[in-house]
Amino acid sequence: MSPELESQLEEPWLRAYKDNNFFLVDGLLYHREKHTSALTVVDRDHISLILQECHDYPYMGHMSEDRNKEWVASTAWWAKWEQQLSEYINTCERCQKENRKHGKKYG
Repeated sequence: MSPELESQLEEPWLRAYKDNNFFLVDGLLYHREKHTSALTVVDRDHISLILQECHDYPYMGHMSEDRNKEWVASTAWWAKWEQQLSEYINTCERCQKENRKHGKKYG
């Protein structure tokens, strides 16, 4: 296998596809890692909504990055979700302002 192809297989969605971690049920695509529950695969059009719901909505209360990761990891899946979640939290204006007041790390 070429090094270029090997590096592409390191992409999360390609690795998951290669490992047969995807399946369809009633027209919905699911993803499952070893020993985990099946998670709905989120399409690109809904990623921003999931990020907003897990971090911005009042019932979630701008929780820490770790808590947000726990919530997303138990709810949904998409390629590079951890990276996108980190970027979203680190650019949250409310968290940046509050954390500056209290001397905490962003997120």
